[in-house]
Amino acid sequence: MQRASLSGLRFEHACGAVALGYARCHSIWGRRPNASSPSGYFPSNLQTAYNLTSASSTNGAGETVAIVDAYDDPKAASDLAVYRQTFSLPACGSGCFTKINQTGGTRYPRGNRGWAEEISLDLDMVSAICPKCNILLVEAKTNSFANLAAAVDEAASVSGVVAISNSYGGSEYSSEVSDQSHYNHPGKAVTVSSGDSGYGVEFPAASQYVTAVGGTTLSERSGTYSETVWSGAGSGCSAYIAQQSWQNNLQSSESSVCPSHRMVADVAADADPNTGVAVYDSYHQTGWLVFGGTSVASPIISSVYALAGNTSTIVYGSYPYSHTSSLHDVTSGSNGSCGTFLCTGEVGYDGPTGEGTPNGTGGF
Repeated sequence: MQRASLSGLRFEHACGAVALGYARCHSIWGRRPNASSPSGYFPSNLQTAYNLTSASSTNGAGETVAIVDAYDDPKAASDLAVYRQTFSLPACGSGCFTKINQTGGTRYPRGNRGWAEEISLDLDMVSAICPKCNILLVEAKTNSFANLAAAVDEAASVSGVVAISNSYGGSEYSSEVSDQSHYNHPGKAVTVSSGDSGYGVEFPAASQYVTAVGGTTLSERSGTYSETVWSGAGSGCSAYIAQQSWQNNLQSSESSVCPSHRMVADVAADADPNTGVAVYDSYHQTGWLVFGGTSVASPIISSVYALAGNTSTIVYGSYPYSHTSSLHDVTSGSNGSCGTFLCTGEVGYDGPTGEGTPNGTGGF
């Protein structure tokens, strides 16, 4: 199966602007005129690009990746089945896919087309990277931070969950310092997309307890992949949350840029819609869509954590910082004009891509 060219596609955000205290999903979608066949990167492309082909075929059994989103996607299970069948991934039988609400029940919230697209994207990316993993979808009642936080806590309480992906964010606010406790789940990898509006920090990516996931432009030529900073990736210096020890002295020559606050991001993966991924959705724009945004990157990274099988011993987002030899360093491109490494790709740590992108599972 050959992936189609994405030239000429027009993209739009799946979720619109939100008020303070609410989050928007970070997915960006486009659609070719012929939506009956997939376009964009397939699972095999992503596995090859991130040196995961072997791990994806053997690892992940018994591990559960949780996806937290807002509202209901009533077509989640059937759409997931189409994606997996199309790409010859193992069928998701009994126990493989579970959907609950934010209190663990099965009375689901009302549907929302934009968030349903986000859900389709998230489920498909877990399937692409860790096809042997179980998937738990936890649907928050609304996109308020309060409801999404409750859904994260619920996901963390479910037996077998090793990673929790959150592909959403909103403006920082002073009480996030205490609210971030809902993302504090030791022994589980909690990933959060950094944003899709360029330079600037959002919550909950700013939380000290999560792996903040930035974005790249993933290019392929003759089977060889390369990456640069995606211009839409969120990054920067948190206004409120303190820097943790594993970020101390990064880019020491510019240490005055963000000397005491949390820097975003920690790692990254493909997020540019122009180098986007194939996703199947039948609730809104029926058929095959192409998706970008750091909503692509967060479930990819959660799934790599699951493949690595290491989450019981990791400390929040610290692990990649001491295992940089197992990451692809992204050294060019920018997401803004801040004038420092916080918005420009450089050797070593930079804001938009953190320490880099997966090169196998060793960095996680």
